[in-house]
Amino acid sequence: MAHIIVVGNEKGGAGKSTVSMHVSTALARMGHKVSCLDLDLRQKSFSRYFENRRRLVQEEGVTLATPEMHELPEVPKDALQPGENIYDHRLSAAVASLEPDSDFIVIDCPGSHTRLSQVAHSLADTLITPLNDSFVDFDLLAHVDQTGTEIHGPSVYSEMVWSARQLRAQAGLKPIDWIVLRNRVGTQRMVNKEKMEHVLKMLSKRIGFRIAPGFSERVVFRELFPRGLTLLDLKDVGVKQLNISNVAARQELREMVKALDLPGVTVDF
Repeated sequence: MAHIIVVGNEKGGAGKSTVSMHVSTALARMGHKVSCLDLDLRQKSFSRYFENRRRLVQEEGVTLATPEMHELPEVPKDALQPGENIYDHRLSAAVASLEPDSDFIVIDCPGSHTRLSQVAHSLADTLITPLNDSFVDFDLLAHVDQTGTEIHGPSVYSEMVWSARQLRAQAGLKPIDWIVLRNRVGTQRMVNKEKMEHVLKMLSKRIGFRIAPGFSERVVFRELFPRGLTLLDLKDVGVKQLNISNVAARQELREMVKALDLPGVTVDF
């Protein structure tokens, strides 16, 4: 059975599509068969990333390891059972068709609460939640006091993950391995940074997730998207000498994939 990786967070701008593209492409470059689904049916940033990549390959004649992006299948209404949700059926049908021929299925969720996102979380073997290093983003996980040091209780996104875990337990499936990625962490020692580190560690023990390093804020990510490229593709498209920032970003990706601890994956880039 394919290992299902869900990238989710109910807030836009957290870097979900960037993480989804880099993780799926890294796995493909290491020889794994990777299938992808974009559940943001309105914005489709993940799908657009793939479209940009395909166009670059065609126009420049380069060869790039690329996962397979798939659309959710259409389901006729008369095929639904009484009370069955059409989005449940579409996602289940997509996963069922991809599992036999995939090592990994990477699912990118929208930055809002939707039925599709909720169902996807219950399918996750590994859940990746990119989180900007900000208490505005942290508020989706938990509520804190005015000092930013004490946790009052879980918030809406944590409650959705808890519900997904309950559904998996009832179905006899293994628990979700939940990883929160700290994105856009500043390089300088700052009070906000230290407070975030403190409350994340507290919350991770309380509700059960692992903390892993994400990406720093870098201009290169804004440049990669229009061309459909990832950090691992730069030399393939003629960049002979990586600058210091690109080398550091590749190391961040390497550490991220290692931290995910995915089955059968040995990081070799």
